[in-house]
Amino acid sequence: MGWLDNLLGRSKPAKPDLDALFALPSAAVTLQSATGLAPTGVGSVCFRSAEGGAFATLEKEIRALLDAGGGPPVEQTRDSYGYTWLVVRRPADDVAALVTDLHAVNSSLEGAGFGPSLLCSLVAFATDPGDPDDSGGVRRVALVYLYKQGTFYPFAPVGDQRRDNALELHIRGVLADELRMEPDLGRWFPLWGAPGL
Repeated sequence: MGWLDNLLGRSKPAKPDLDALFALPSAAVTLQSATGLAPTGVGSVCFRSAEGGAFATLEKEIRALLDAGGGPPVEQTRDSYGYTWLVVRRPADDVAALVTDLHAVNSSLEGAGFGPSLLCSLVAFATDPGDPDDSGGVRRVALVYLYKQGTFYPFAPVGDQRRDNALELHIRGVLADELRMEPDLGRWFPLWGAPGL
């Protein structure tokens, strides 16, 4: 940062701290005891795919690495905005393994120079994680890690294109001492149709 940046009010963006993801297992315990929301065992990493053989090879290597971890195969989906989601599933009671897998995806992309392509990672929670595909009365929430900000925020979709803002603010308060929460509510982007929600 130079003196001109300071004079013009520009600030250096926060450097992503992927190790912040390892605070999620402890935060999951706090969240469950305070709200009844339990991990579902589903997490995902969202990024914009780059063109070219190097990126395609890296994607295959990441999927092979995670598939070799003994869990279900990693799923890949693409949303309507052109972002790719790598979806990881682990036992609901093993948030640490899920976070380790998500960290591996993020670190691999970052290490290969594709850090600017990363958007976010999320871990899904529900009031009834035993049946994550049943939407009848089950509350779903994601804890979202914003890669470029190095912060977390809760996303609580309700029905079609609505969200439970009161629950999101409550979760922010519950986890304020556990996770670095995103202070700018304008960055709490809705992730409609995100895998696992």
